[in-house]
Amino acid sequence: MKYKYIIWDWNGTLLNDAWLCVDVMNKMLENRNLPLVSESIYRQLFDFPVEEYYAKIGFDFQKESFELVGTEFITNYDKRHFECKLHEGTLDALNFFSENNIGQSILSARKQAQLQEEIEYFRLVSYFDIVSGLSHHYATSKLENGYLLIEKLGINPTEILFIGDTLHDYDVANELGTACALIENGHQATERLKKAGAKTYKNLCELVKEIFKTRVCL
Repeated sequence: MKYKYIIWDWNGTLLNDAWLCVDVMNKMLENRNLPLVSESIYRQLFDFPVEEYYAKIGFDFQKESFELVGTEFITNYDKRHFECKLHEGTLDALNFFSENNIGQSILSARKQAQLQEEIEYFRLVSYFDIVSGLSHHYATSKLENGYLLIEKLGINPTEILFIGDTLHDYDVANELGTACALIENGHQATERLKKAGAKTYKNLCELVKEIFKTRVCL
């Protein structure tokens, strides 16, 4: 096959959690008498680094620090994160790559401890060679970890497919020199992804079918 290895994003790509992010954020906005966001608006505004996204939806960092707001968000998110489910087609895709000897790792902006906990909860540990998250919960860039991951893998980046759901994933893939495919049912609006020139697919089922010419979902 064209690609020998898959690097996965986690939140929004394998884990269907955009709805929870909207729910948690709206409770925070409501507590501050700020306008609530719909999932559509969220997907139009969400971005990395997330501090800029917080400012766009109304948080005033002259009144309270980003660190305080970010900690409040992740504390409330973590109380409910196991309410989330995997995206449709996740296990189908993971099994397809595993059965075809295509290695897989995760590169995420999620804090390492929570990321590992979630991977274990969904019983996905055996699929991944490396699970790489951040050392904090402020969802900054994962580019540095990406370079380290590529170095550890020792695989030519042109033989790697990075699968994500955001423009940050697209930018990281371009910096690392890997191919990139983005799903449209994650954290950012399809038109934003397409406008940047990214190759997008409705979901993981379509992605595998179009790129690997194999139907893995019923």
